[in-house]
This record gives sequence, C-alpha cells and structure tokens, in this order.
Amino acid sequence: MLKKDRVAFIDQRLQELYPTQPIPLDHKDPYTLLVAVLLSAQCTDERVNQVTPALFDLADNPFDMAGQDVEKIREIIRPCGLSPQKSKAIKRLSEILVEKYQGAVPEDMAALEELPGVGHKTASVVMSQAFGVPAFPVDTHIHRLAQRWGLSSGKNVTQTEKDLKRLFPIERWNALHLQIIYYGREYCSARGCDGTVCDICRTCYPERKNPKKTRKA
Repeated sequence: MLKKDRVAFIDQRLQELYPTQPIPLDHKDPYTLLVAVLLSAQCTDERVNQVTPALFDLADNPFDMAGQDVEKIREIIRPCGLSPQKSKAIKRLSEILVEKYQGAVPEDMAALEELPGVGHKTASVVMSQAFGVPAFPVDTHIHRLAQRWGLSSGKNVTQTEKDLKRLFPIERWNALHLQIIYYGREYCSARGCDGTVCDICRTCYPERKNPKKTRKA
C-alpha cells in the first residue's frame, strides 16, 4: 500500500471509529486544562482526573492558585509523579498569568511555551483543545503509531509532528490527535500490538510478519 493510500485509509478508519473526540482530561476552562495537561506529563489521564478535583477545590483559577503554598499543591498532586517540579511550575505559571496576562491563559503558542513547566506538546494541546487553533500534539504513543503505520521515520516527536502535519490537512489535525490516542489505547497499545495485530497495522502492512521496531522518542 502506497503512503498516500495508507494516509487515506487511516484517516477514514479513525473518523469511522471516533466521529466525536471528547477531551480526555477533565477541565472547565483554559486554565484548568493547562494545569491538567501539565500534570499529565509521565502520568495517565485517569490519574490526573482523580487528582484534579481536590486541586481545583483548593484553587481553580490563577489568582487563587498563586496565593497557595507550594507544599499544599505538592501534597495534592503527589500521585501524579514529579510533584516537586510540577507544584512549583503550577504556582509560578499562575503568578505569571496574573502578573502578565490579567489572569487569562494566552492564546499564543510562544507565550504558552514560556510558562514554567509548559513545553511544546503541552502548549499544542492547550491551543487545540482550549482555543480550537490547529495543532498536532505528538506524544510517545502517537510517535509509536506513526512509525508502525509508516507515516514517519522520525527519530523524535518533533520530526514526527512535522511529518504528520505534512500528510494530513490542517482541518483534521485537532481531531486526529485525539483519534490516534484513542485508537492507540484501544487497539494498538505498546503491549497489545507490535505492528502486526490491530486492524490498521494489518491493513497497511498485510505482508508484515515480524514486530515493527520503533524509534523511541
């Protein structure tokens, strides 16, 4: 199957499977989404959703969060891992939002990436899911599937993001990001599929007999 045919099949199949794409992280506005995405680094969405209710009971806006003690934040978010760094980042970014943006989350990629604890992927998620701006956040799971499906041979998530953006129309980026995540969790997980098991892998590479080795992000 040629790459263009794989792209068309994958696009169609994912739209059939996931016509709607609910956002996995519970939130009520751009600020709570930003904090939730920050917490999701090296942590499952399920765990984040278990932790954020207590955190947002404590403070659900940058004004209130900026006034909290770092140790109090850290104690609540401890189950998410990396709590020393994440608690400091949450407090400091909240202070910056108050000082520089009147408490609003900036609708700007560069401004988001300047915030403590906010990398390119986190900023991309906020831009796409909070503001509807086309972005294609790539995590290690999307990186793995893009290689299994022959969409990218990138050595890192940065190259994979560039490859996927070239292959799919911009109006599909936001939905595709979530659709690939859902598909990866349900059918093409790291352990559940090795590139020879799930429907998309078998359709794209019917002759593939051996597991597909993927470059780690």
